[in-house]
Parts: sequence; structure tokens; C-alpha cells
Amino acid sequence: MIRFQRVFSVEHEKLIFLLKTCTQTCEIIQVHAHMVKTGLDVVHFPVSKLLASVAMSDIDYGAKIFSEIGNPNLFMFNTMLRGYSTSGKPKQALLLFNTLRAQGILLDQFTFICTLKACARKVAVGTGVAIHSVVLKSGFDYYIDVRNSLLSFYSSCQRIGDAHRLFDMFPEERDLVSWNTLMGAYIKISQPVAVTNLFTEMHINGFDVTATTVLTVLSACGDLRNLWGGEAVHAYCIKRRFCSELNVVTAIVMMYSKNGCMGTARKIFDGVLKKDIVLWNCIIEGYAGNGLLEESLCLLQLMNLEKVKPNSATLAGVLSTCASSGALAVGVRIHEYIEKASLGLDEVLGTALLDMYSKCGSVEKAADIFESMQRKDVRSWTAMITGCGVNGLAWEAIQLFERMQVMGVVPNEVTFLAVLNACSHGGLVREGKLYFEKMIRVYGFSPGIAHYGCMIDLLGRAGLLEEAYDLIKSLPIERDTTAWRALLAACRVHGHVELGETARRTLMELNDEHPTDSILLSSSYAIHGRWDDITKIREEAGMRKEVGWSSIEMDN
Repeated sequence: MIRFQRVFSVEHEKLIFLLKTCTQTCEIIQVHAHMVKTGLDVVHFPVSKLLASVAMSDIDYGAKIFSEIGNPNLFMFNTMLRGYSTSGKPKQALLLFNTLRAQGILLDQFTFICTLKACARKVAVGTGVAIHSVVLKSGFDYYIDVRNSLLSFYSSCQRIGDAHRLFDMFPEERDLVSWNTLMGAYIKISQPVAVTNLFTEMHINGFDVTATTVLTVLSACGDLRNLWGGEAVHAYCIKRRFCSELNVVTAIVMMYSKNGCMGTARKIFDGVLKKDIVLWNCIIEGYAGNGLLEESLCLLQLMNLEKVKPNSATLAGVLSTCASSGALAVGVRIHEYIEKASLGLDEVLGTALLDMYSKCGSVEKAADIFESMQRKDVRSWTAMITGCGVNGLAWEAIQLFERMQVMGVVPNEVTFLAVLNACSHGGLVREGKLYFEKMIRVYGFSPGIAHYGCMIDLLGRAGLLEEAYDLIKSLPIERDTTAWRALLAACRVHGHVELGETARRTLMELNDEHPTDSILLSSSYAIHGRWDDITKIREEAGMRKEVGWSSIEMDN
């Protein structure tokens, strides 16, 4: 008997060694076949090792093995939870967690960590909050890894208030992961001030800063245009030798670019011997973002000389700047570069190119590119619909939207915003109402402020001011100043004094009065010859026109 156990143990060791050397699923399948042949497929220890080897690489095959286990233990459940939570099937992790609880198996901290990761990936807020309650009841909030998983869950679901409250509950029991997770959450929702405040607090509390921390803080300094803070972090990186890491150097270049210091950014860039495509993209986008489009083109040529092939992101960033600045000539040169370099128009690059042409007024060229794209995603369709809308082709935008659905592409909230904008600019009231209802009833989207603003603008342009007013009063944007200002502008066009006065009064109550509000209401008074009211409102506002400027691109 002792000899048999010893042989069995040796067989276990061989299998574990083999599993460690497996790099492909087909190799693991061969080991599994050997286990079945030798009867080891019913022994928990080797089966658990087999499951751990395959769950991260082929979750479907792992699920097959798991389903054949008679009484899986907690380690096996946790292995599957981990596999599901990191794969494209986080929902299965939540179902498995419910099965685990129903069987009455005692949970451990790894169970909660894996399941919370699945909740974060699926943005299953309700489930995650419920699991938080279970964590508290079972006392697992004692483990810092579980608390950090909760912090990551709330951050991923953009419940930043809940995340910060959880962070504050354990002031003496935080680690670097806690600080980095919360700072990363704030940078994702564009709150760089909170990041710098946390960084200061972290430094005061004596925590050692890591490269991960530095990346987040540099991003915040760039967003805040805080050059002094960015330079201080750069000096700290040099002192701590973080500048040997390419991702840190890239973040430093980006920080200086956002602060408009392209000379410093270029000096750091030139000092890097082995540049990757991310660093190239960063410096090229930096020049483009600062309006130095010619320098961006020169860097593209330099990439060619150094045998570095640009990717879609390299050119998409520059094209986006061309689109926003109306620099059609530079955009055309980039298009020529794309064709010369034989770069295929994937979803990212094709969308950026057609967006540039449409925003620069060349909607026919944009349409040609759109039709030539072999693959189009929802962003491609949305960009083309937007292009038609802003160029006054409302019916063409609607036809594209209908064609998109026939092709099986599901629109998102941005797509509906593009369609509603097209209807608004084209005066298509009936169609606008139809698509607004379709967005809610058919696709289940909750309209945002921008969607309501489009509808109010649409109704206002058509002279349906009472209907626009009712929409503002009945929907959850009553305190949104954009909607009220759109109504005020419509009242000026149609000379509706009473509603115009209501809109301006509301804007004053919301503490968001703008000089143009008085001008808009004065125009309504002028239509009805109410000159005394015009004089009064001008005296109240102390009105004067600000000097403005504009620019257009001209041929040399």
C-alpha cells in the first residue's frame, strides 16, 4: 500500500511538471488524456492543477473539465471564477458564484477578489454592491486585497464617491495598490485635481512612490497644464531612475506636450535610443495638438527614415486635429501619405479620415472613403452620419442610419445624437420625434442632456416653443442651462417674449447668466417694438460686445 502511494505521488509530480511546461491547449489536452487513461482524472489534486493550467488560456475547455468533476472543492471554483473574470465571459463568473453560495461551501478572500473583478468587467453594479454586503457580513473586509478589489470595482463602475468613502474608512490600512487604484479612477473621469491632492496626501503619509503612481500624476499635471508640478515629478523620476522605463518617458513627453513645451518634449524624445510606436505617436500627437501640423508631418517622414511603420493611432490623432482646426490641406497630405505607405483603412484610420473630410466640408470625399472601407464599426457609421448632418444633408444622414440597421450594426447613444442633430439642422420634426422615441423604446437608451438639447433645438427651430418648454419641464434636465439657453435662442428667432423671459429668468436663478442671454431677449423685444424693455435690460446687464476673431485656411 505504501509503495502504491509512493508511485502515485511520483506520477503526480510528473504530471505537475508536464503541465508547467505546456504552452498550448493541445499539449494540455494530451496530458488530460493521459490522466483519464491512468485514472488520475478522478483525483482532486492533479485535476485541480490541470484546471489551473487551462482555465486562463482556454476557459471553454476548462469549463468542460470542471463539469466532469464530481465534488469540486473551493480551489477549483476559484480557478474557474478567475478564468471567467479575466476572459470574455464575466457573466459566467457571477452565475458560478451563485452556485458556489447555494452549495454552502465556505468562501475565502480569493472567491471575492475574482467575483468582484467580474462585476467590474460587466459593470454589474447591483451584484457588486450585494457582494460588498456579503464581504462585510463574513468579515472578509479585514483582508486588504479584498478591500482593494472593492475599490477597483467601484472605480471601474465610476462610483467614485463610493470608492473614496471606502478608501477613507481604512486610513491606517492602505497600501500602494489602494492609492494607485483611486488615483487611476480619478484620472479616468478627468478629475486631475483630485489626483494631485491624493498624491500630496500619499507623500505626506510616507508612502513610497512607484512608476505606476508617477504615470497617473504626470497625466494629471498634463491635464491641469501644471508645468511646475510636472517638472517636479520629472525630477523625481530622474532621482528614482524611473526614466529607464519607456512608458514613464512617454508620460513625461506627453506631460510637456500638453503644457505646450514642445522643445523640451522633443529633446527628451530625441534622447531615447530605442523608441517604440507609442512614443512616436505621443510626440506626433503633441505637435498636432499644439497646432504644429507641419512638424507632425516631418516626424512621419522621420519615422520612414528610421524604418518605423506608423499604425492607425499615429495618423488618427493628427487627422483629428486637422478635423477640429479645418486644416484640409494637411489632411489631404496625410491621406496621400497613407496611400503611398500602402496602409490599409481599418476602422480606426478610415473613420478618422472620413471624419476629417466631412468636418472640412468635403462630404463627397468622406462618402467615397466610407464606401471603400472593407470593415465598418459603429463609430464609422456614426462619423459618416455626423458628417452628413453638419453639412446639411439630413435625409442622407437618415438613409445611412436606416442602412446601418439593415446591415446589422447596432447604433449607440452617440449615433442617435448624430441623427437627432441632423434632424434638427434639417428641420425634420416628425423624424426627430420618431428617432427619439425609438432610442428609448426599441434600444432602451436613457437620453442624456445632449439628446434632450437636440430635441429642444429641433422643436425650437420649428417654432414649437410650448412643446419645447413642456419637454424641459417634464424631463430630468430641468436645471440644465444648455436646454434653457437653446429655448431662449428659439424664442428670439420666433419673437416669443413671454417664454424668452421665463428662460432668461431661469438662467439667472441657476447662476449661469451669460451676456448673450440679454442680447437674445432684447432681439425678442425688438420684434414687438418694446424699446423701453430693451433699454432696461441693457442697463441691468451693462451690455457691451466683446471683440471676437476667427480664422480660415487659405491657399498660398
